[in-house]
Amino acid sequence: MYYGRDAMGRRMDETFEQYVARRGVALLRFAGALTGDRGTAEEIVQEVLLRASRRWPEIVATGAVPAYLRRMVINEHVSWRRKWARLVPHGDVPDRRIVADHAERQADRDALSRELDKLPPRQRAVLVLRYYEGLGDDAIAGVLGCSTGTVRSHASRALAALRIDLSPTLAATSTKAREK
Repeated sequence: MYYGRDAMGRRMDETFEQYVARRGVALLRFAGALTGDRGTAEEIVQEVLLRASRRWPEIVATGAVPAYLRRMVINEHVSWRRKWARLVPHGDVPDRRIVADHAERQADRDALSRELDKLPPRQRAVLVLRYYEGLGDDAIAGVLGCSTGTVRSHASRALAALRIDLSPTLAATSTKAREK
């Protein structure tokens, strides 16, 4: 049983299935932000939940079920990146580009996702935990199992890489905006 809290802050008992029904979508959104690909996120969450179901009493005993599951997702994402890096495609791979939506918001999201894909897994995890999950440096360090200095270093390097990579994109965008 997981002892979660209801809307009034009262303690309530939850089975694994009830927890997944209540928080599974949030875990999938977190994995999607981390991976940048819905299909990969679904596979990672499926793998994590399968392993978590076998060890549910141990995970509940930690007293930090959401943080524990986020950490499992991050670890699985890092291992997936390693797995995919070793795979060599054979033959022609169909072009599966995402058709950009005409809305600027979706285009910006798409561009940011592509830039985040270029970051190493740990740097990406720090940015997702900080800006998507809203966690502070201490909480991120706890999730990733590193020092707060390492978290800040990863964040700084990731943001510097994004500034460097985005500068040509932003210059092209501002030029187009001026032409209109």
